[in-house]
Amino acid sequence: MGAFCSLKNLCEYETSKVVRFQSVSYGSLKWTLHMVVFLYVCYVLVTDKRYQKKDSVISSVHTKVKGVVQTDSRIWDTAEYTIPMQGIDSFFVITNIIMTENQFQSVCPEYPIAKAVCSSDVSCEKGHMNPQSNGIQTGRCVKYNATIKTCEVSAWCPVESMKGAPVPAVLKSAENFTVLIKNNIHFPKFNHTARNFSPKLNISCTFHKITAPACPIFQLGDILRTTGENFSEMAIQGGIMGIEINWDCNLDKWFHRCSPKYSFRRLDDKTTTEYPGYNFRFAKYYKRPNGQEERTLIKAYGIRFDILVFGTAGRFNVFELLVYIGSVLSYFGLAQFVIDFLITSYTYPCCKTSIKEYYFRKKCESALGPKWTLMYVSYVDDPHIILVDKQLSTSLQNIKGEIVQLPRDNGAFTDTTKLAAQCSNRVPVLAKAHEMQPLKSEGQTSPSHDRPSWCCCGKCHQTQSFREQLCCRRKEGSCITTSALFEQLVLSRSALEFILLYKEPLLDLNSETLNNQLRHCAYRQYIHWRFGSADVESSALIPSCCRWKIRETYPSEDGKYSGLERKN
Repeated sequence: MGAFCSLKNLCEYETSKVVRFQSVSYGSLKWTLHMVVFLYVCYVLVTDKRYQKKDSVISSVHTKVKGVVQTDSRIWDTAEYTIPMQGIDSFFVITNIIMTENQFQSVCPEYPIAKAVCSSDVSCEKGHMNPQSNGIQTGRCVKYNATIKTCEVSAWCPVESMKGAPVPAVLKSAENFTVLIKNNIHFPKFNHTARNFSPKLNISCTFHKITAPACPIFQLGDILRTTGENFSEMAIQGGIMGIEINWDCNLDKWFHRCSPKYSFRRLDDKTTTEYPGYNFRFAKYYKRPNGQEERTLIKAYGIRFDILVFGTAGRFNVFELLVYIGSVLSYFGLAQFVIDFLITSYTYPCCKTSIKEYYFRKKCESALGPKWTLMYVSYVDDPHIILVDKQLSTSLQNIKGEIVQLPRDNGAFTDTTKLAAQCSNRVPVLAKAHEMQPLKSEGQTSPSHDRPSWCCCGKCHQTQSFREQLCCRRKEGSCITTSALFEQLVLSRSALEFILLYKEPLLDLNSETLNNQLRHCAYRQYIHWRFGSADVESSALIPSCCRWKIRETYPSEDGKYSGLERKN
């Protein structure tokens, strides 16, 4: 049976209940917010191409530097001023140089750095090596020149003269050199390949941001001027420049575009005083006729150009469009959030408090969970339903609870009662008095010495349970059990039998347990009548006088009474 119920629940559909407020101001605010969100969503959809599937670029780069420059001592061509790549997608151009020629391995005075200057052999330690020195000390103090003595070292002699870079730069004319950058790219998701040059390329072109933005041949001086740098100044100490190639490709057939955009920026910090610029050393080796090895040491200053390739390609994709639409639908809930905040918040009042309370009552419904301490009470001389939610330490009659308004669903109760009245000849005629008017006493009341102290109607019975110490009235007066309405709606046997048959047509009215069913049906009738809702059936309390009047009318065969089942 449990499995059947679970499978049946799978075929159920649930939807949210909507409360619609007729308000020009709130309606206008809702549509204004919806329009703002709609425009924003459309703007992002078009500008960021959220309807496209994206892919990142895979790139390869090849460069060729061209140019010849003449200095005082020699001609420099491509083979001398360009150095093989020291990193991925980069090239280096020498702009300044310090050369130490005819070096061979021997002993000679160290360059006069602070830790190499000496006055005697005691100041020099044999075998000592300083990271800043050019060799290993021999332990002797020798003359470096006419005025200075330094420790002798075993090194490539003569040692390099550590003077500053020449000013102006030896190869300052390198700003007229050009570089051809060949860039091939591939987008694997779309199997699309492109390159930044074509076979019909005019080799005489030079890149210009306006007149020749697609030309892949760049003049070094123009690259630096684009970033606001001075080539002659940067050529002295060197530096690092970035050449950025951005491939922003649209592969849609109706708007196909896939071409590179070039930009430039300096990558090193030109303001630093610690090891400024960019330089390194390398040597060219020779053999003398006597077999002795000789070299020329070169300290090269220059500019390293790093080529940075990045980009994305996009192509229309229905799935991406649907995902984007689904993700932005929640943005339209912003209007509801703002309006709900204005309606329910008292921090930023936008209308009168009474209007806010009206909206709040219409929008929000408080529902307390079922628990043993939850009790609903109704008095005949009080038009309100009282909620008590606490452990009792005294009679329930003396507890002042909270006034609540329960949703009334007494339509079914009224219908069945009318049907019962029409189908039975034993139903007495109702008095024309309203149920809330003072009731006239019928029958004898209990003796005064048997009347509980908390009873106000004179019909209640003594009990030890605080929960059952409840009267039908707040103040002294006639008991509700003496009214014609109580007789008609709660105690009428014909009405109760009709209700039982209405729910269970095959019920045996001659059953020995019929009294129990009639009694419980009377309990429910009282709750529906006085509380107007069947939802509180397990938490609504029946006054002592009414409960015992029902029990006296429909007594139990064994004298035991259980009342209605309470659900925790």
